[in-house]
Amino acid sequence: MAGEADGPFKGLLVPILLPEKCYDQLFVQWDLLHVPCLKILLSKGLGLGIVAGSLLVKLPQVFKLLGAKSAEGLSLQSVMLELVALTGTVVYSITNNFPFSSWGEALFLTLQTVAICFLVMHYRGETVKGIAFLACYAMVLVALLSPLTPLTVVTLLQASNVPAVVVGKLLQAATNYHNGHTGQLSAITVFMLFGGSLARIFTSVQETGDPLMAGVFVVSSLCNGLIAAQVLFYWNAKAPHKQKKEQ
Repeated sequence: MAGEADGPFKGLLVPILLPEKCYDQLFVQWDLLHVPCLKILLSKGLGLGIVAGSLLVKLPQVFKLLGAKSAEGLSLQSVMLELVALTGTVVYSITNNFPFSSWGEALFLTLQTVAICFLVMHYRGETVKGIAFLACYAMVLVALLSPLTPLTVVTLLQASNVPAVVVGKLLQAATNYHNGHTGQLSAITVFMLFGGSLARIFTSVQETGDPLMAGVFVVSSLCNGLIAAQVLFYWNAKAPHKQKKEQ
């Protein structure tokens, strides 16, 4: 029995989803109601699912911008503040050696958010400014990940996530309210961000035990929920067509 349990199934689960003692508890002793190990399995599974899903979360938003060749309805300040929050999570997690399954989506969301920032600038006729932004962001990220950056600075950056998330989402909500529609905001991206931030509350508590990380995701869930509610409220609202001035 033990030999069968040590087959390829164990090789797949143990390094990725379960510690060996939990694998033995669940699949050798068949104690399927062992709560601590079930929580680990659920947390790891959710975490890896969120990381995998993050590869696609903001692509609908990117494609919507590219297809419309317009950034109407998107608040650049909101996107920038979201980038600050995501960058803080990535740097803080790497510095504290947290499991990749507990923060990996922040890395992929950061890359996609950088692309969105550039596209917003590009479609506003500020392409040169967008290129300069990409260069500056890369230098700042390298500096933050450098051993020369004090841990207190990294922790302060992570702590700033809460006001950054709140202000950023409120700016987007205000833009939506002022316009009376959500413009080129992608509903798919909004709802995936909302669901992901909710799941991250559980996984951050389970895998990192860090109250700062958990608190950021609680606030993020509330703010993402506000934008999701606006998307539903303005579902049938359309941006007014701009009339071209005759010369």
